[in-house]
Amino acid sequence: MVHHEKISSVSGLGLEADRYSMGLGSWVKEIKPGDHELTLIESEQLAWLQRETGQELTHRMSRRNLLTKGVDLNALVGVRFLIGDVEVEGMRLCEPCKTLQQQTGLDLLPAMVGRSGLNCCIHTGGVIRVGDPVG
Repeated sequence: MVHHEKISSVSGLGLEADRYSMGLGSWVKEIKPGDHELTLIESEQLAWLQRETGQELTHRMSRRNLLTKGVDLNALVGVRFLIGDVEVEGMRLCEPCKTLQQQTGLDLLPAMVGRSGLNCCIHTGGVIRVGDPVG
């Protein structure tokens, strides 16, 4: 995972140089088109995990593309919304899996079910910047 202050997003593809846009993601053969173009996770859920279980799952460890604050991602399933000027749609919850648990060495299941973020498709590409509003 590499931090970017800004990154280009492409409708139907994903984020520039992201593993899924390059066809290299863990689930690339099993996902529906548009399902992994962009993934988000709430900073509040990462804090909840640490508070409730004592385990620290960082944004980078979560392998989600964007970290949000103050946004109820679960409420955005099936909803079109903006990240800055980029229009996206929440496709489904991005649930934790055994692969993530093995890669992090953390006991994430079942604690993070329903708390692990949102998979989105990108409808209108553009540049996403750190600090862009989500909504």
